[in-house]
Order: sequence, then C-alpha cells, then structure tokens
Amino acid sequence: MDPKSGTDVAGLVTGIREGNRTALSRAITLVESSRADHRAAARKLLTELAGGAPTSTVRVGISGVPGVGKSTFIEALGTYLTSTGLRVGVLAVDPSSVRTGGSVLGDKTRMATLSADPNAYIRPSPSAGTLGGVARTTTQAMLVLEAAGYDVVLVETVGVGQSEITVAGMVDTFLFLTLARTGDQLQGIKKGILEIADVIAVNKADGDRELEAKSAARELAGALRLVYSGTGTWVPPVLTCSGLHGVDVDNVWNRVVDHRSSLGEDGLATKRAGQQLEFTWALVRDELAERLRRSPGVAMIRDEVRGAVLAGELTAPVAADRLLAAYDRD
Repeated sequence: MDPKSGTDVAGLVTGIREGNRTALSRAITLVESSRADHRAAARKLLTELAGGAPTSTVRVGISGVPGVGKSTFIEALGTYLTSTGLRVGVLAVDPSSVRTGGSVLGDKTRMATLSADPNAYIRPSPSAGTLGGVARTTTQAMLVLEAAGYDVVLVETVGVGQSEITVAGMVDTFLFLTLARTGDQLQGIKKGILEIADVIAVNKADGDRELEAKSAARELAGALRLVYSGTGTWVPPVLTCSGLHGVDVDNVWNRVVDHRSSLGEDGLATKRAGQQLEFTWALVRDELAERLRRSPGVAMIRDEVRGAVLAGELTAPVAADRLLAAYDRD
C-alpha cells in the first residue's frame, strides 16, 4: 500500500498480470491522474510492471481527417485481430476541455461490438489539455496494457495536427486514414502529416466510391514515391479499404506488420529507446508545468500579473519573467 495515496500498488500489479480488467482500469486511472500523490504511486506501479512487461506488443497509432471513420475502422480492425486470437487494447485520445478538463469520451459508445469482445479493452483517455498530457498519460497507459499481456495496442488520436506527431513518437507504426475527394492527398504532404505516416489507407472504398478511392490511392502513391525517391527508406504503401464493411482491413494490417518487420529487431529497439528518451523529457516538461501551477509564489502574483497583461501595462515577456522569478523564489 502506498502510504501517501492509499493505493495498493502491489495488488494492482498482481491484478494486471492476472488479466483482471478492474485492476487494469484502476491502474490506467492512476497513471492519468495529475495529483502529486497519484503520480508518485504511478511511478512505483510502472517500475514494478517494467520487470515483467513483454516487448513483443505491437504499438500502432491511427489518425485521419475529420469524417474519415476512424472509430468504425478501428472497430473493424480490432474485431479482425481478436478473431485471429490476439488481445487488443485501444486508447482513444479525446480532446480535453480547456475549461473543465473533461472530455467527450465517446469512442467506447461508437465501438459497441468491440467493447463487448472479451479479448479487447477500450479506454477513452482525456488528453489533459496539452500535448505533454497526451505523452504522459497515453504512453503510461500503453505500458500498463503491455504488462497486462495485450498483443496489440491501437492509439487513436484526436486528429488536430500536432497531436499526430506526438502519438507517432510513441508507436512502432503510424497509420494514416484519408478519403477520396478531400484534397488531403497533396495537402497532407505539405502539412507534414503524411510524411510521418508509415502506412496510408483510403477508407470508405465501397459501393460507388470504390473506383474513386482506388484512383485517389494511385495519385497519392505516385506523390509519395516522388517524396521518398532516392532515400532508400521505407516508402509508405497506399491501400484502399472499407471499415464499415470490413473490406481489405486485413490487408492494411498486413502492411502494418510489414513495416514493423522492416525495422528489424535492432531498428525497433533503437526506435523505442529514442522514444523513451523523448518520453523522459516529456515527463520533465509536464512535471515542471505542474510545479509551476502549484507554486505558492506564482499563486500570490498570478491575478496581479494577469490584470496587468490584460490592461496592457505588462508585455508578455516581462510578465513571464515575473512569474518565473516568483517560482524560482519558492
């Protein structure tokens, strides 16, 4: 029992390794908490779990344009994977309200079939309002799922730009979903989103839209070949699929596996080591932000500085210096 938080860390570790879903849920709630005592308990929990955590879990980030059908696709993919005997964990990163800290958390209701599958676990997870929150809560939740023996962890992003880059930095393979006629094929490359994708799938390739989707896939594949020409690196394959009807979802998964295999054991180990280093700094930045927020010195002058900035009496750099000076005095 952790004396400060009152959390039975040893009991959670045992429950997670035994596949107890209640223990799994409680552990993820713990690592998502911003309370100082909960953070300390979460560190103990993750340290204990690290000793026996498997390294073979496949980590996949999934994102896409608005309306692409991410939840429908993930349900189809998750159902396919569980049908092959794999255990699948889904972390759906929901945008947190900047006012309340709450989130929509609707993905579980949109994946009704997968939610009822005993070999699947879906966890809507608030992004804590910051990309640092995504890095801390999602990475730690992923580690808990791996310790619980899940073979595949799928991380769905909110799809708002920078969050994709954050999630791409914590998974083995990043899958980007797009649609025909969205203008995303070439705009995505300009934005840099498609440049971080390892596998690309044009979704909703069914009915009257199938030919259009295949045409869009060919156009996008040609553009990517130009982008990656002469690099000698993995060129993201562009596929078509229908999450709604489950068509060619298995082909998309096979290419995800191909990408991970192309890294090789050494390449995968190097990639994950680099991710751990970046995660270390993300934790440092997140903790510093928390300490700044809790600082008594900052609290004393916060309202005064806020009023002066709004009144135009202080510039932002001077205001920031005052807040940091107050924090340093603590």
